[in-house]
Amino acid sequence: MLITRILTALVLLPLMLAALFLFPADAWTGFSWLIVVLALWEYSRMVGMRLPQQVGYLALSTLFAAAAWQGHWHMGAAAHGAVLALWLLLVPAWLFKRWRIPSGPLAWGLGWALMLPAWFAFVEWRPHPTAHDALALLAVMGLVWVADVAAYFSGKAFGRRKLAPAISPGKSWEGVYGAVVCVALYVALVDHFGWLDIKLPLWGLLLLALPLTAVSVCGDLLESWFKRSAGIKDSSRLLPGHGGVYDRIDSLIAVLAVGNALRVLGGM
Repeated sequence: MLITRILTALVLLPLMLAALFLFPADAWTGFSWLIVVLALWEYSRMVGMRLPQQVGYLALSTLFAAAAWQGHWHMGAAAHGAVLALWLLLVPAWLFKRWRIPSGPLAWGLGWALMLPAWFAFVEWRPHPTAHDALALLAVMGLVWVADVAAYFSGKAFGRRKLAPAISPGKSWEGVYGAVVCVALYVALVDHFGWLDIKLPLWGLLLLALPLTAVSVCGDLLESWFKRSAGIKDSSRLLPGHGGVYDRIDSLIAVLAVGNALRVLGGM
């Protein structure tokens, strides 16, 4: 399994980096939407949508994304505020209460609330095919990857106290602590190289990294709870060794959405 995961990552990472640094704005928008719509498809399976509903849901979502891109739409302050409320208040309460995954119109709305702000962040954080914009977005995505890898290995080495045994038994508080330490080191490094396009001193970036790490963990746990509620192990089998696209971007969609909201609302 580990070899399969590594081989798949060796294919996906160069593809992602090539798109991030080389694609023109239109192609990057389409590429990032492909990532999001595949995750939406997997989400639609989790909530039990039948095939006609899935087709309608994904078609409507894609039409909205196309209209947003053509119309140069941006999320307003109220929408960004709703994103912060979702990830900082509602999702932690959802995990604590272990509410079941919704169905019907609520499921449609929740999918959009989870995925669309991340897509806007993909597009708004990298508006031009320049190294500056690409590195700024890569630095944010790197935070998620560092947190994920550090939590995995820290948990394997030192894990004793379970973080959320009813949701994801393999995760531990020690893994979270390892993620926090490694993310702090990572933020200091990318700030030194000038990759982060955020107007804050280092101490401010470190303070910002703490809630983003927590949001990353919540995004992972939320998708784990969705899968447990749906009675499935992986969101799909699109990525050998990794499961589905949603499995790979569960933390990323949370951090991108919250990070972009803080960036816009805070004027960073």
